[in-house]
Amino acid sequence: MKGLCASEGCGKPAKLQCPTCIQLDLSPAIFCSQDCFKAFWKSHNQVHKDKKRLDAIKAEASRFVAPEFKYTGHLRPFYVSPMREVPSSTPKPDYYATGYPESEVKSKLQRVIPILDSDAIERLRQACVIGREVLDMAGAMVAPGITTEAIDEAVHELTIARGAYPSPLNYHGFPKSCCTSVNEVICHGIPDARRLEQGDIVNVDISVYFKGMHADLNETFLVGEVDQEGKTLVKCAYECLEEGIRACKPGMMVRDIGAFISKRAKQDGFSVVKTYCGHGVGELFHCAPNVPHYAKNKAVGVLKPGMAFTIEPMINVGHWSDVTWPDDWTSTTIDGKRSAQFEHTLLVTETGIEILTGRTEKSVPFWWEKQF
Repeated sequence: MKGLCASEGCGKPAKLQCPTCIQLDLSPAIFCSQDCFKAFWKSHNQVHKDKKRLDAIKAEASRFVAPEFKYTGHLRPFYVSPMREVPSSTPKPDYYATGYPESEVKSKLQRVIPILDSDAIERLRQACVIGREVLDMAGAMVAPGITTEAIDEAVHELTIARGAYPSPLNYHGFPKSCCTSVNEVICHGIPDARRLEQGDIVNVDISVYFKGMHADLNETFLVGEVDQEGKTLVKCAYECLEEGIRACKPGMMVRDIGAFISKRAKQDGFSVVKTYCGHGVGELFHCAPNVPHYAKNKAVGVLKPGMAFTIEPMINVGHWSDVTWPDDWTSTTIDGKRSAQFEHTLLVTETGIEILTGRTEKSVPFWWEKQF
């Protein structure tokens, strides 16, 4: 093997190959002499360390891949770190220790839509402000090379710093403080050690519990340069959310929201996921009403002032159906094609809808905003 010496500033003809590179199955660096090799060793050895660390992570991650399961896309389970601790001083929901949200499961509010009083609304507003701050911070971190594990760690730390609890943590046993859904993952992706790659799209779903109220919101971000189909999908998903919100007003049937979302998705030839829906939110993480995002659904309920709920349409490039991984959380498209989602927590007022998780000047600009 011949070429130029890899030692910085040398550039002489070289053919001495790094034996460690060969051992680690790396393209071997070449040097002109032992002196150059030794002089450049400290810097070059970092390549070896990075490769060994990545190999170790991959080896650990392989334990979580189910060989008998038919994955629909390119993603596979990766190493997931242990569940993070929450300070004893942080107020917590009832499931934080057991993983079982007993108050939610047994509540009559799964059948009766709650109407919030002024005190509850103010506490929900405060929770939503924290949720927005956390999501904006997480979105600003998205870039090629970063892991969703790192995003989750930052989400956890900022949520705790604001005196809130990350609602997903141990909810029915979910192991992380937010959901990160990459490419073909529709929702409930578990943050892990996989590094985001150029061209990925990733949804970050944030929920926080503050002063007895849950706030819920999410956005889908581009990782570096993304192809036009991916950009169109993300913009369509956001506009589906906008259309759903724009249609809402007191007296509207909950079941009618999905028609506006479906109409917008079809304009770009995309489909709307039917398995998952928006939901009531507040004292409980999930409660009535269920808010389907597709047309001709059979949801029950009428929008009334004081109701708080989410709209969070999941829009797929291909078929709307989903497949759940063996981890019982990660939901992917049935055909391995990409999915995008956006979500807001909303409040019905006497005259319309208030977006409690609205974007701010610190929110990550959308790709179509950056063009102007």
